Amino acid sequence: MNRGTEALGKTSIGSDVLLMAYVHIGHDCIIEDNAILANGISLGGHVEVGYHAIIGGHTPVHQFCKIGEHAFVGGAYRVVKDIPPYITATGEPMRFAGLNFLGLKRRNFSPETRAAIKKAYKIIFRSEYNISQSIDYINKNLKIIPEITKILNFIENSNRGII
Repeated sequence: MNRGTEALGKTSIGSDVLLMAYVHIGHDCIIEDNAILANGISLGGHVEVGYHAIIGGHTPVHQFCKIGEHAFVGGAYRVVKDIPPYITATGEPMRFAGLNFLGLKRRNFSPETRAAIKKAYKIIFRSEYNISQSIDYINKNLKIIPEITKILNFIENSNRGII
């Protein structure tokens, strides 16, 4: 683990985080509570890992990338863009592979909430709309629950772009 630089001033690891063998945490990283980083993960500087996010083994994460809360990242694939909350991401290049259904169920997300998240991501990743159009469509046509707000805020605040 590397300490923070003048940019942020600290590297932060939350409570109940599991860091398995050979994990490298670059400077100015923020790891939120209950995250799991499997063996051999390498985080560049300024990476943010959200609440209850899981990163599979031997995964390099590019500097300044963000991994959203409750996301599951498949092992041994490199992360070069932001990974939104509540999803499973895998492949080369990294791509949306569906919701993190098991994680959401284990964390007691209701079936209605899971269905709403799924509907939002279907619009974002499986429709003919680009990201801006998807966000507009969601804002105008879906019930905006807290989880949808988190998804929209994550995407709108992404500096590297989403997978």
